Amino acid sequence: MSTATRTVVFTDLSNYTTRVSSMDREGLRKILAEHERVVAPIVQRYHGRIVKNLGDSYMCLFESATDALRASMDIMHTVHDQGASPIHLGLNTGDVEEIDGDAFGEPVNMAARILGKAKEGEVLFGPGTYACMNAAEIPWEAAGRHALKGFPGETPIYRAVPTHSCSLPDAVLSAVRQHRLVRVRRGVPLPMVSAESIVLFEGFTAGSPALEQAVGALPVLAPASLYLQGYNISLSDRDAWTQLGRNLLIATPASLDTAIDSIARAPIARTSTYNNPNTLILEGGDFSPAVMLEMTGLALPAIGTTGSVPLAEVVESYSYDLAGDGRWMVKSDRAVLRIEVNAQGVSLSALASGITVDGRSISGGTTIQLSKRTVIRAGNFDYVFRSTEQSDPQGLKYAGYFTGGAGARLGVLDGQVVEMGREPGSPGLSFPDRQGQDNIRWCSGARAARAREARFTLDRALAGRKQCELRVTGAGLVLAPLHDRCPTYVRRDSRAIDSALERVDGPVQVHVGDLIVAGTSVVAVRAPEE
Repeated sequence: MSTATRTVVFTDLSNYTTRVSSMDREGLRKILAEHERVVAPIVQRYHGRIVKNLGDSYMCLFESATDALRASMDIMHTVHDQGASPIHLGLNTGDVEEIDGDAFGEPVNMAARILGKAKEGEVLFGPGTYACMNAAEIPWEAAGRHALKGFPGETPIYRAVPTHSCSLPDAVLSAVRQHRLVRVRRGVPLPMVSAESIVLFEGFTAGSPALEQAVGALPVLAPASLYLQGYNISLSDRDAWTQLGRNLLIATPASLDTAIDSIARAPIARTSTYNNPNTLILEGGDFSPAVMLEMTGLALPAIGTTGSVPLAEVVESYSYDLAGDGRWMVKSDRAVLRIEVNAQGVSLSALASGITVDGRSISGGTTIQLSKRTVIRAGNFDYVFRSTEQSDPQGLKYAGYFTGGAGARLGVLDGQVVEMGREPGSPGLSFPDRQGQDNIRWCSGARAARAREARFTLDRALAGRKQCELRVTGAGLVLAPLHDRCPTYVRRDSRAIDSALERVDGPVQVHVGDLIVAGTSVVAVRAPEE
């Protein structure tokens, strides 16, 4: 038995079970032989060895992390060039015990977990490989922080980028679909740029005077709106660019063009004549809505002795992740920031570069406590956090709420009654019903155990299927509760600084500019032209 530092590589045929379910034995033999024909000679060329054949997967060992990654990239290039059966790979580096020709240890287990996170055509590697590789030889990008079974906390994972591959960040994807992407190329006149643009610099050398001149020619934009396309970028140039809150997009020019063209050509289903693809205008004879309802943020129920009655003895703390496209999620591998709520209040953790808080850039990994009113810039959106005051001792208490981002919109015609909730009638505005409990840290005790077993989530526990309704009449807007257990609140004039949440116990008049808060949802009442 010997222990040595090795890089473990797992290869795996993608969608193997589905594919072989309709194959005869000869077809199965062919794809397995093809996999071996692609993998084995490349592993040997880079001084690695195949330790174990797992049928549709190989486990390989390399003495060099850089050689392991170069071999993995060559395997992907060969699969792509030959049109072979698609595969994915997972790697990690560390001390491995070799016993009777087999390999054991934490790096082996982590590499297997990372393999499980890889999608078709991806090469993902863990922090051990990242620490040991020669970064100048490998085109790579961060692939988020992931919960890996058997490992505490969340593990940073990285993606090696083959020449034919391009993973567009969420903010760039949204910008392409909404025609907000501005591509700045060296030697080409600067196109028109607006405050909503995502700007992508192409063909520039990181740290070059030409790049700095192009950046300086832009109007004032949030650093997170700026992306630099490159392939092999040194660590020093990466740091110099990203420490300013800017972003990188790792891809060759050809693969970038292919990725953007495929998104630009894809049809976008629209449900209205409005330009906003998230807007729904209710059908009717007059197609001019009297008012717009917009899902505009995230409400945060309080925790602790002054917290919410429904959460007492159940939830110790909870979190939500914000994706780059403006969606709040239970957990996201591509999150740009995370919000955590506990008895001490609300904290924000930056998970990516380009986050600004009250105008100050904060680096990835930074955690700050949020104050009474905080303005946050993430991706291409602005968010405002506000702490809350309530005069409702028996109801659901809130630590605060966020507004901003891009949410679904509902246009309501004069004379209509619109329901809101997790499963509203038609016409209606649906509240999010995010599945999963990965964002909850449970209290000890029987009540928490029962809630966990019953698949308790904040979205489901704190808002009803039919929560409230808004009636639009010539005399104004009337909001009425529909649920006898889950309360609904109104914040008068969302622009006011000190406006408190008011519980809605019966029909009340609301106005454009008010916010409706229920469960974890925040709905803005807007004029149709906003």
